[in-house]
Amino acid sequence: MMKKKYLSLLLAIGMLLSACGQAPEPPVSGGGIETVELTVWGAAEDEALLQEIFASFQSCYAGQASIHITYQPQSESSCKDALLADLEGGADVFAFADDQVAALAAAGGLDPIQDPGPIRAASLPAAVEAASVGGTLYAYPLTADNGYFLYYNKAYFSEEDVQRLDRILEVAASAGRLVTMDWSSAWYVYAFFGNTGLEVGLNEDGLTNYCTWNSTEGPITGVDVAQAMLSIAASPAFSDRTDPAFLEGVQDGSVIAGVSGVWNAAAVQDAWGEDTGAAKLPTYTCKGEQVQMASFSGCKLIGVNAYSAHPQWATRLAEWICSEENQRLRFARRGQGPANVSAANSPEVQSAPAIAALLAQSGASQLQRVGSKFWSPVAEFAGSCALGNPSGASLQAQLDHMVEGITAR
Repeated sequence: MMKKKYLSLLLAIGMLLSACGQAPEPPVSGGGIETVELTVWGAAEDEALLQEIFASFQSCYAGQASIHITYQPQSESSCKDALLADLEGGADVFAFADDQVAALAAAGGLDPIQDPGPIRAASLPAAVEAASVGGTLYAYPLTADNGYFLYYNKAYFSEEDVQRLDRILEVAASAGRLVTMDWSSAWYVYAFFGNTGLEVGLNEDGLTNYCTWNSTEGPITGVDVAQAMLSIAASPAFSDRTDPAFLEGVQDGSVIAGVSGVWNAAAVQDAWGEDTGAAKLPTYTCKGEQVQMASFSGCKLIGVNAYSAHPQWATRLAEWICSEENQRLRFARRGQGPANVSAANSPEVQSAPAIAALLAQSGASQLQRVGSKFWSPVAEFAGSCALGNPSGASLQAQLDHMVEGITAR
């Protein structure tokens, strides 16, 4: 508790200034400058970028402290579990997916940001929402691009072709090529249910889910969606494959369209060159109508451990990582879409095909807010659909079983 009180005191007197040299002088020990040891968790593929950012931070504050930063690779998707396993021994600063912010805040791993005004003003509204719990900001928005869209090879498809999934599959089948999507991931499978009037989300307890994907009422029922998925899976051009396998197909020429995200933008560009195309997700045929495919959206956030031994410096480093300049650098190095308004509105970001596709898809996307019981039942159901329902079991029975798992207490 003393550490958390110390953090609150420091932040209250103005430690939330990221610009070099603008913060008050830090405390010193032993008559010399302070020695600061910080541990940072980040994605393995971000190591080179983060080391560059660390170096500029250390250079900026070289006259104020001797700062030693230890980088440790940690998946953003499982950061919460790793941190909550040992809060006091966890990283001082960490990158994580926005759907974990509520649990981290509730467990005391994150404290409310004491001066949220500048961060709110500098960040995209959706990113601020993603970093907040009940309207209170708990983390620093880093990216606003954690979604998915359609990559396509312009040598095969026109802009009109990629508006409808039926047409995409038709063109690919005629060319003897493949269209991919990962149905082993419930994250992607949401695309078929999200714009149908069928619902899924978190209950007020923040842990369990509600779900109506098995509904037998309304304009579109769960069985209607299941039958649409079976029809898609029956196409000789459709391939249910993971994200790495999608990229392998792009590189060997067998895949000419697929659903993925910005993390593959550079690799797809390298493979297809000037033929690289990106667009919002297409519509798909469901109950004889065209339904716009939906998507989950999200952001990467930077958190400061409430139990950090150096909360002042951890806060400064978090702000440094998320500064406009470093979000621009992240886009240049990694192709990731900034959460910072000025960086996101820059010509280079606005003209990037992958970012433009995400923006076009944004009207049919929603923040991912589901509990842990969501993932496995959906993957099991979709896996059966991808194989053409080999068991022959009733689709309604399978939907009921899936929803039972999703909503389990």
